[in-house]
Amino acid sequence: MKLGLHLVDYHWPGGPARLGPMLAEIAQTAEGAGFDAIVVGDHLWASPWMGGPAREMLESYSTLAFLAAHTSRARLMTVVTGTPYRHPGVLAKTVTTLDVLSGGRAWLGIGAGDDEEEARGLGIPYPPLGERFEMLEETLQICQRMWEGERGDERPFEGAHYRLERPLNLPQSLTRPHPPILVGGDGERKTLRLVARYADACGLRPKPEIPRKLEVLRRHCQAEGRDYEAIERTCVFAFDVGVDGAKTGELIGQLHWLAEMGVQTVIGRVERVSDITPLEVMGREVIPAVADL
Repeated sequence: MKLGLHLVDYHWPGGPARLGPMLAEIAQTAEGAGFDAIVVGDHLWASPWMGGPAREMLESYSTLAFLAAHTSRARLMTVVTGTPYRHPGVLAKTVTTLDVLSGGRAWLGIGAGDDEEEARGLGIPYPPLGERFEMLEETLQICQRMWEGERGDERPFEGAHYRLERPLNLPQSLTRPHPPILVGGDGERKTLRLVARYADACGLRPKPEIPRKLEVLRRHCQAEGRDYEAIERTCVFAFDVGVDGAKTGELIGQLHWLAEMGVQTVIGRVERVSDITPLEVMGREVIPAVADL
């Protein structure tokens, strides 16, 4: 099992002036501790469950670029990009740039979007869910077209929501045939079908229903002619090792539970991450304990 660090809360001591130095220290400590990926949420306001809009929130792709400059090994992605927030051509170019400048470590994590209050508050168009899923599929098609190489710009893209006259993308990504794609969510009819059709990884919720969700994904893969085993099975979670590692055993047990249900990679928010010590405990006690799951 691989573990990824999920950064979703930037309410750290010292205020805005300390965010850059603290983020660099957290990223470097996490990479040194053995985290496989460093992942950020794609929000412009802090989520209600993280304190609401009055708390600090960093824009995701600027943050990933900063993380690329302060790390050398960890995979970098959003969990997950909200489709309505960026035009697909710009998104493909952004992820390509991140991949090139990070030495081939970028992933595209993407979903239909789930924060209407945030979008409306900042004037971002936020259509109904069904339309957002249509936009998500077209975005995936456009990204794959732009990652095809020089041939990709020979054919305009004509969709219901997007039209690209020349989907040119230079330089191309270092990761070939394209940066891996993670589609977040576990909806059985639409989301998991999109995973089977376009993605290299799924992003599930930590619920007892995971085995059923994976069986649905397996059936979608059969229908699409995809190898189910080629899709990385990820799950979001929360890593709480407690004060001085008092909950380490409990966390390891939770990760065993996820592994038994078929999860291969867990992307988790570390409680009290700005204290740094929890990351060191994760590297010393948790990551080695689950590496062979």
